[in-house]
Amino acid sequence: MSLYHPGVTTVAIASVSFDGVLSDVDELSVEEPLEIVVRLARDEQVITRSVAVTMRTPGADAELAAGFLLTEGIIQSEREISDIQVASDNKVCVALSPSSPVDFARLDRQSFVSSSCGVCGKRSIAAVFALKHQELRIGEPRIDSEVVHGLAQAQRAAQPTFARTGGLHAAALFDADGALLSLYEDVGRHNALDKLIGSQLLSGGLPLAERILFLSGRASFELVQKAALAGIPIVAAVGAPSSLAVALARQCSMTLLGFVRDSRFNVYADAGRLRETPAGLFAGS
Repeated sequence: MSLYHPGVTTVAIASVSFDGVLSDVDELSVEEPLEIVVRLARDEQVITRSVAVTMRTPGADAELAAGFLLTEGIIQSEREISDIQVASDNKVCVALSPSSPVDFARLDRQSFVSSSCGVCGKRSIAAVFALKHQELRIGEPRIDSEVVHGLAQAQRAAQPTFARTGGLHAAALFDADGALLSLYEDVGRHNALDKLIGSQLLSGGLPLAERILFLSGRASFELVQKAALAGIPIVAAVGAPSSLAVALARQCSMTLLGFVRDSRFNVYADAGRLRETPAGLFAGS
């Protein structure tokens, strides 16, 4: 069986230990640039615009582009996408439908987005808060804490590339009973989530009103914002949330869980979706 994976490469290394130095090989997560281009034919004119270059792990490039366009507020629904073409030269072109209300003059993303940073590509503070999130239904879905305790193990078991390289973030989607529905890996945490959201967008699955999002790292403002745009009511993370992520989750009435590991977790926003807690409890208030 071939172990080839587009997101994995092998390099020669020197392995150093107390026993000495040995020649060895190691598997690394691939990081390459992806240019996202949008094309719109309207009023007998064809407008082509390079929206961003993001450093990502190859794979699910169409989903990444679709998710990026949605979570950046460039498009509002899958109906605005008429075609996606992935080229071999690390470029993906998204053709928008003529009825798309996209305003090219208002695209304010810088042309480069690193694998570790997403929201810092914004050109103004106002642009960070300009996107409108989905309305979340208060108290729905209701889940058991045992479901939360099982998320990390289920996610790790479904990360074959991480098991080989140890160098990837993951975003996983679960139902309210804790069944894993979808998972994407990437060197960039925001890319992994864009791939996940993009796949649901292209399949007509948004908004994700009955789902749980589990993140392999910390819960930053941008990841919570992307989840809110996709209509995800419960976000859980292995690591800590930032103060701005908590503020946004509370504003959106989203349940935000952090430090979900070792049979414990903290509730930072809207504890009412957990069956074991009173609906009126507001963590940290």
